[in-house]
Amino acid sequence: MFNALYFKTFISLVETGSFTLTARRLEMTQPAVSQQVRKLEQYFGLPLLMRQGRSFELTPAGRQVYDYALRLFAEHDQFRHRLEQDLAEGGECRFICPELVGELFYPFTLGYMKNYPRLKLDLRFANNAQAAQEVLQRKSDVALVSEFTKHADLQLQEYMQEPLILVVPADFQGNKLQDLLSLGFIEHEQGAQLLSSVLRANFPEEFRGQRQVTQRVFINQMHLVLDAVARGLGFTVVPRSIWEASTWQQLTREWRLATEVEWSIYLVHHRKQSISERSRYLLDEYLLWRAGHQPHGVKDGE
Repeated sequence: MFNALYFKTFISLVETGSFTLTARRLEMTQPAVSQQVRKLEQYFGLPLLMRQGRSFELTPAGRQVYDYALRLFAEHDQFRHRLEQDLAEGGECRFICPELVGELFYPFTLGYMKNYPRLKLDLRFANNAQAAQEVLQRKSDVALVSEFTKHADLQLQEYMQEPLILVVPADFQGNKLQDLLSLGFIEHEQGAQLLSSVLRANFPEEFRGQRQVTQRVFINQMHLVLDAVARGLGFTVVPRSIWEASTWQQLTREWRLATEVEWSIYLVHHRKQSISERSRYLLDEYLLWRAGHQPHGVKDGE
């Protein structure tokens, strides 16, 4: 009977030149090594070794079997690599996330897909709770969320962190909390929560809660939030990357804080369905890009 393990043992035996070393390398007993070699000889019906006490030499058939075994495992490794590449480069990736997360993830993914024509994308925007529910119902494969309620059928892992910043109009001159609050707040879907985190960390004695904050504008389209700040209508809080990628840097600025507050993003997937190789590879490439490195799957300028 064909057994790839016998070929692996035979390769090791030829490379070490010793039954004892082969047994040690493969964590087997020496009799087990001898038995597997005999099984190979029975399979081919030919002697593979000329035994001379504790040493041996390959017979002509043994040399051919050794060469065949090397090709066999080399082809196996190449096939496995091709299969993994197929999994990484083809098929559908189904993600769901709040718009605040997708603001950069979506354009990155479009650039990434230009190099993988067999890759398909299904990306939806929803709040954290809705995103987790979509994964639970198997309508999406992976959710990228900033908040998560535990569920027995969902699995969570931390994905990335980035700093939150306060963004004010470029000509704003205030340097105190009251000066900031007097501007009014440009609210977005997660704005109140993020603002509380930042202000509690930096003004633990002065900031007493949302009742001190006057909402000037609410907009649930992330790309329009900084537009309102640029027009001098108020301030907002966003992940730094959102501001740095915006077209409003000339008309807005970061209001410097003493204590940096990190915003955590988590991956959520169904416990009975692991994250696919293609989705995992895309997520890894996105992390590279966010860290300032050139991803393998995205060319310069994309």
